[in-house]
Amino acid sequence: MSYMSSNKESERYLIDKIHFSLLSPIEIRKMAKVTVVRPEIYEADGTPVSGGVRDSHFGAIEPGERCPVCGNTREDCPGHFGKIDLARPVLLPHLGDKINVILQSTCRNCGRILLPDEKITYYTNIYLKLKEKWPVLAETFADEVAKQTSSVSECPHCGYKQYKLKFIKPFTFYEVRPEGEIRLTPSEIRERLERVQDKDIVVLGVDPKAARPEWMVLTVLPVPPLSVRPSITMESGMRAEDDLTHALVEIVRQNERLKNFLSSNAPESMVEEAWQTLQNVIAAYIDNELPNIYQLSHRGRKQLKTIAQRLKGKEGRLRGNLNGKRVNFSARTVISPDPYISIDEVGVPEEIAKILTLPIVVTPYNIEEARKYVLNGPYNWPGAMFVYKSRQNMKIDLRYQRNYRQLAESLEVGDIVERHLLNGDIVLFNRQPSLHRMSIMAHKVRVMPGRTFRLNLLDCAPYNADFDGDEMNLHVPRLEEARAEAEELMLVEKQILSPRYGGPIIGGRQDYISGSYLLTVKTNLLTKEQVSLLLAAANYKGKMPEPAIIKPQPLWTGKQLVSLFLPKGLSFEGRAKINAGELKCDNERCFFDSYTIISNGRLLMGVFDKNAIGAEQPENVLHYITLEYGPDKAREFLDNVFRMFIRMLEIKGFSISLKEVEITKEAKDKIKIMVEQAKNEIQEIINNYKEGNLEVIPGRTAEESLELKIIQRLQKLRDDAGKLAISYMDPFNNAFIMARTGARGSDINITQMAAMLGQQTVRGKRISRGFRTRTLPQFKPGDLSPEARGFIISNFRLGLKPYEVFFHAAGGREGLVDTAVKTSQSGYMQRRLINALQDLYVSYDGTVRDSVGNIVQFKYGEDGVDPMLTYHGKAVNIDRIIQKAKGE
Repeated sequence: MSYMSSNKESERYLIDKIHFSLLSPIEIRKMAKVTVVRPEIYEADGTPVSGGVRDSHFGAIEPGERCPVCGNTREDCPGHFGKIDLARPVLLPHLGDKINVILQSTCRNCGRILLPDEKITYYTNIYLKLKEKWPVLAETFADEVAKQTSSVSECPHCGYKQYKLKFIKPFTFYEVRPEGEIRLTPSEIRERLERVQDKDIVVLGVDPKAARPEWMVLTVLPVPPLSVRPSITMESGMRAEDDLTHALVEIVRQNERLKNFLSSNAPESMVEEAWQTLQNVIAAYIDNELPNIYQLSHRGRKQLKTIAQRLKGKEGRLRGNLNGKRVNFSARTVISPDPYISIDEVGVPEEIAKILTLPIVVTPYNIEEARKYVLNGPYNWPGAMFVYKSRQNMKIDLRYQRNYRQLAESLEVGDIVERHLLNGDIVLFNRQPSLHRMSIMAHKVRVMPGRTFRLNLLDCAPYNADFDGDEMNLHVPRLEEARAEAEELMLVEKQILSPRYGGPIIGGRQDYISGSYLLTVKTNLLTKEQVSLLLAAANYKGKMPEPAIIKPQPLWTGKQLVSLFLPKGLSFEGRAKINAGELKCDNERCFFDSYTIISNGRLLMGVFDKNAIGAEQPENVLHYITLEYGPDKAREFLDNVFRMFIRMLEIKGFSISLKEVEITKEAKDKIKIMVEQAKNEIQEIINNYKEGNLEVIPGRTAEESLELKIIQRLQKLRDDAGKLAISYMDPFNNAFIMARTGARGSDINITQMAAMLGQQTVRGKRISRGFRTRTLPQFKPGDLSPEARGFIISNFRLGLKPYEVFFHAAGGREGLVDTAVKTSQSGYMQRRLINALQDLYVSYDGTVRDSVGNIVQFKYGEDGVDPMLTYHGKAVNIDRIIQKAKGE
C-alpha cells in the first residue's frame, strides 16, 4: 500500500510481511564478487591476500580506502559477498529435521511423495487454503501429511521398495536395509532431493520458489562482507580478526585439504574424514554450540562466536541490539531519599540538568526567555548547550563560543535552542529490572545540588527500590507529543492504583506508618509550637484549627491535623492493623483506638496505620480518595499529610532498645517449664516410634508421621512461648508499635528476640544432613531430639549457642539459594509470557484482539472492567455505595 507520494521514483510502501527463503547456488554465485581459495589472510607486506577471506573485493573498511567493486569509501560501501566453492556437498545443520521429513516422505527412486496422485492434489488444496488464513494450522497439517507416508513400504508411482531412515542430529543419515545400516552421504541426499517435484513438496510445507529441497545441501558457501566482520587494530599495532573470519579461514583450509585428497586419489577413508571435518567446520561456523560437533576455538581455547551466537541470546542482535539498546538523552546515577519533594517529582543533580537538554523552538512569545538561556551559556544553569540557526542551517555548540550576547541577539523566530533541564520538565524515570508497568513512570524535574537522584520514599514500592546503592535511569522525551503522552499516561499520580490488584501501590511504609500512628493515637496531644511545625511541613495555608483542650494550656490532637487534609464528604470505617490480640475491638466503642472512623472528611476515632494508609492495602483511605476524588487529590494528600508523619517522628523520636524485648524472670521460668514439658512429650513420641507403637498419619510413612508430629509440637511450643513473652511486655513500646501497626516486622520477630527462635527447617523438614548419622559432632549418632535436629531454644537478645548458629545459618541459606534460583526461573517465565501475549490489545469495539485481528476475548476479562479501577477485583462495592447514599 503506497502513501505520501505519487511519484513512481520516490514511491514508498508499508511493509506487510517478511518472507525468509534459502539462497540458491545460482543466486550465491551471482552476488559473489570474489571466490575465496586461499586460507592466508595477509601477504608478507601486510596487504590482504587476493582470493583470501580479507580480499579487498569484500568492501572498503579502512579510512580513505576505495572499494574496487563499487568505488565508494567505507562510509558508502555496503560491503560485498564472496563465495567458497565446496569440494563436496555439505548439509545445512539447522535443516536436518526438514531434510529428514522430505526424505522419509518421498520415494528413494523417483522422488514422488509416497501417496496417490489424487490424495496429493486433495491435500495440497487444503494446505494452500490453510496457509492463506491460518499459517500455524498449515504447518501442523503438513506434519500430519508427512506422518501418513511413514507406513508406506512401496512407492505408489514407480513401485520401488522403500527403506526406513535413521537420523542422528545434527546431520547424519542412515538407511536401514536388510543387510544393515548404510550411511547416506550429502551427495546422495542432494541427488534424492533434486528428484523431488515442485508440485509434490508444497504439501510438505516447502515453497519451491523460496526453497528447493536440494538447496538445503550446500555446494557453494556465501562469504559475508568485511563490514559484517571487520578487523581491529590493537594498541600494539597488531591486527585482530573477527571470529567469523577465523571460522572462514578454517573452512577454506579444510575445503582445500579435501580438494587435494580428491585430486591426488587419496584413500577413501582419508577423503571421508576430510569431508566429515569440512561438514563439522561449516556447522560450527553457522552455530558453534551444536551438540555432537567439534567446536571452533582460538588457540587459547576460547570458543569462537559464530553466526548463531551473534543472533540469539540476551546479548545477541535481536534482544541485545534491537529489542533493547543504548540510548542518548539519558542519565544514570545512585538514588537517595527525599521525603520533602512531591511524589510526582524527581530531584535531578544540576550537573546532569546542564548536560541533558530540551529543544525549544523560538517564537515571538518566548524569544526573550530563549535569549536568557543563551546568555547563561552551557556552564551556568539554566542555560543552553546548542543553537540551531534555521536560516543558515547551522548548529552552534555554545561550549566553543565566547560571545554569548551576540549569539543571543542574533536569535530569530524559527531557530531552535537546546536548553538545560528546568524545574517542571517531564522526564521518564526507570529502575531495572522493569517487571511491570510502574517500573517506568513520568516525573517532573526538580533541579537540586548534589550528585544523586532524589526520590520520594512513597515511590519506592512501584519501583521496588531502596537506598542501599540502587541506581536508576532517567530519560528525556524530546518531542512535545511524547512529553504530553508521558504526562497524561505515565505521571506518578496516575499510577497510584495498581492494575494488578486494584489497590494503591503507592502508600505508607515503615517510618510513615510509625509516624502516622504516633500522630493519630488518642494519647498524643500537641502544643501550638508542635502543631505549627507539623502544618508547615504539610504546606498548610489555612487557619489553625481550634484546640481540642483549652486549659491548662491549648492542646491539639493529631486527628484534628489529619482531618484538615481529608476531602470533604469522605467516609471510611474499618479495623486498624493494631486491632488484634489484647487490642481487639469490633465497633466504635473501642477503648484502644483501634477502630478507625472517618465521617464527612473528619477523623473521629481510631488511628492511621497500615490498614488505613499503607501501600498495597486495597480498600483503605488512600484507595477511596484516589477512586472517588481523583489522582490529583490523592497526590496532594500523599505529599502533604505524609510529610507531617515524617515530621512527627522528628519531633517525638522513635528508637528501640534491648530493654523493650526483655522479659521478667517469672516469664523466663514459665518458658523453661514449657520447654521441658514439650521435650518430654517429644521423647514419648520418639519412644513410641522406636517401639513401633506410633500412630501413623493417613497417607504418611512412620518416619514422616514422626517428623510431622515433632514439628507440630515444636511449632506450638514456639507460639506459646511467644504469646507468654509478649503478655509480659509493654504493648505500647516502640517495638510493638512497629510490629502491630504494620510498619516493620511482626510478633514472630518479637518472639525470636525475647523468647526463642524455634525450629529451623530446610525444604520444610527438620535439619537432617550432616556428619554421618548426626547433624553435628556435638550430638550422638541417631539422636532425634529437638536440639539435635535444629530446634533453637535461645533468643536473639541473649545470643545463640555455637551449635545453634550452624542450624540458623542452614535455615537462612535456603532463603538465599531460593532467591537466586527463583529469580531466574520467574524471569524466564515472564519473558515467555510477554512474547506470547505482547500483541494482544483492547480494540475500539471492546474486544481483545491479536495483531492479525483474531478475537481472543469478546470483552476484556469477560466483564470489560479495568482492574486498576476496581475494589480489589470487585467491579462494584455495593456496601460503599449504600454507605455514601445514607450519607455516613
